[in-house]
Amino acid sequence: MTSPVLLDLTEGVATITLNRPDAMNSLDVATKQALLETVRAVAEDPAARCVVLTGTGRAFCVGQDLKEHVELLHSGSSEQLFTTVDDHYNPIVTAIATMPKPVIASVNGVAAGAGASLAFACDLRYLAEAGGFNLAFANVALSCDTGASYHLQRLVGRAKAIELLYFPRTLTAEESLELGLATAVVSGDEDLGTVVGEVAARLAAGPTVALGAMRRSVAYAAGHSFEEALDFESRMMTETGGTEDHAAAVAAFIAKERPTFHGR
Repeated sequence: MTSPVLLDLTEGVATITLNRPDAMNSLDVATKQALLETVRAVAEDPAARCVVLTGTGRAFCVGQDLKEHVELLHSGSSEQLFTTVDDHYNPIVTAIATMPKPVIASVNGVAAGAGASLAFACDLRYLAEAGGFNLAFANVALSCDTGASYHLQRLVGRAKAIELLYFPRTLTAEESLELGLATAVVSGDEDLGTVVGEVAARLAAGPTVALGAMRRSVAYAAGHSFEEALDFESRMMTETGGTEDHAAAVAAFIAKERPTFHGR
């Protein structure tokens, strides 16, 4: 049986691929469980210095598997539908958002509902021209989940976030770029995997501890006062100042050479 989530770890880049192309990489229970295990594993693996999340086929991820959703409703097992946020979606997005290393969403096609939320939790979002986002929750009379309320407004502002949630529609790749939801759009004459691979390789060769500290600092500052953010920055500076990579960078600077980082 083919796994619904694939993992490849090559030269410091961990690529997590949602692998249900016939279902547009929708998230059934088995996929959510596999995704959670995989994300947690790469978060803890020091060999994984940059993480890429992508999908197979024509979609990145269209969110909850609605076929399974209907089956659970009709079978009388509807309680599973509303424990899945706590059991699956929240732990998955928390692991993505808090891991101490860069995370890239390689959005090969439409990302809808929780699929869009997962992409928003990543640091960078590279979109194919066929890619786009749809906050589709209102279409099925459900509230938003998987961190959409937190990340979306920080990317586009409160007013636009409310608009996109109230009136769901598929934003094209170019619209996503204009709104700040996309880092870049990869044109048709380029290969998304190649472009993302080059960015991921650069990050994987970088000072992993420092990049993770930057990630933590930005997240911390989003919910704390200026003074608290400064204090946190100071703590992160102390932490990164004691790393092997910092020592190597200083030595390389003195020798007028390019530093080589090992993520330690």
